[in-house]
Amino acid sequence: MHIPTPEELRTRREALGLKQTELARRAGISQSMVARIEAGNVDPRVSTLNKIIVVLNSAEPRKIRAVQIMHTPVLSVQPQDAISRAVEIFEKNNISQLPVIERGVPVGCISESVIVKAIEQQRLHKTHLFFVRDFMEPGFPTVPPDMDVETVVNILQQNHAVLVVEGRVVRGVITKHDLISLIV
Repeated sequence: MHIPTPEELRTRREALGLKQTELARRAGISQSMVARIEAGNVDPRVSTLNKIIVVLNSAEPRKIRAVQIMHTPVLSVQPQDAISRAVEIFEKNNISQLPVIERGVPVGCISESVIVKAIEQQRLHKTHLFFVRDFMEPGFPTVPPDMDVETVVNILQQNHAVLVVEGRVVRGVITKHDLISLIV
């Protein structure tokens, strides 16, 4: 067990924006005791030190994790699905891209823009049966369920979605829309 130094206690309290009086009130000790402990003028009892640490730990902002903001079920297609299946999901759910998942594992993604581009280049015709694997792009980035939301925000600045993966299996998806819901 790490026993914090007086300097570590003071630094942590200040980083949390707590005044000595507030820390003392929450810990059930006097402000002068907090001041003496932080100055290194008194060697506190373990029970007093524990009270201070409990207050400091409870004052830490709770980090939001990926698992708390992801949504399920994850709409997806498989590589062997017909392109028409992807288009049907796009239209029905008013979305423009989907992860491609095979046996629970992400293997790529498919988007409306790739399909439109194929139509423009006359590579895609209604007379032929095309599959998702024929137009699959690299997949969305993945994060573990316990990834902090700040990291997810940074990833989403460069990507349309993030898949939450546990082991190798997709458990959820996070989009920019999910982040907006955190502040509204």
